[in-house]
Amino acid sequence: MERAVAELQDRQAIHDCLMTYSRAVDRLDRELLLSVYHPDAIDDHGVFVGGPEEFADWAFAMHRATHLSHQHCVLNHTCELDGDVAHTETYYLFVGMNRAGTPLAMSGGRYLDRLEKRAGRWAIAVRVCVRDWAPLPEVPERLDAAAMTVVKDLDDRTTQLLRSGAQPRRDRDDASYRRPLHVDPARLPAR
Repeated sequence: MERAVAELQDRQAIHDCLMTYSRAVDRLDRELLLSVYHPDAIDDHGVFVGGPEEFADWAFAMHRATHLSHQHCVLNHTCELDGDVAHTETYYLFVGMNRAGTPLAMSGGRYLDRLEKRAGRWAIAVRVCVRDWAPLPEVPERLDAAAMTVVKDLDDRTTQLLRSGAQPRRDRDDASYRRPLHVDPARLPAR
């Protein structure tokens, strides 16, 4: 019984962490956003790859420049626990009220996370964001993460960064099956 209760507590802490992410990014609350990551975490958001501090800078600047308001809604959620490590797949729906152009931007995808429990606290160690869909002007020939972002008019470097990352897949080659979840070191910025 104790083991079952401990597992339920871990699952709830993990779920709370992922819910807090959405609240933090939608409220542009830097302190709250940083609380969901371990300081040495890597976030591969497709158009951005780096640590939590840099991610917060990038995400908040992008949302301030692009949207009047926005919501990151989290939906389906699976969690595989293995001691102090968990792998999760959490579907998201993003909707933003644009500052220019069409009033609404939408996209859907998944947050793939490796969370670790360190000093009794669950937080994200690695995140890979997979874009699965976005309203497009026409049916694409193939799924391409560079087409699935609400950010338009991407420069060549950003387009290549998106295309070199996790792509939407409908088979066991999908990034959600990677154990342990990792980010290709070639995608990390030079330091």
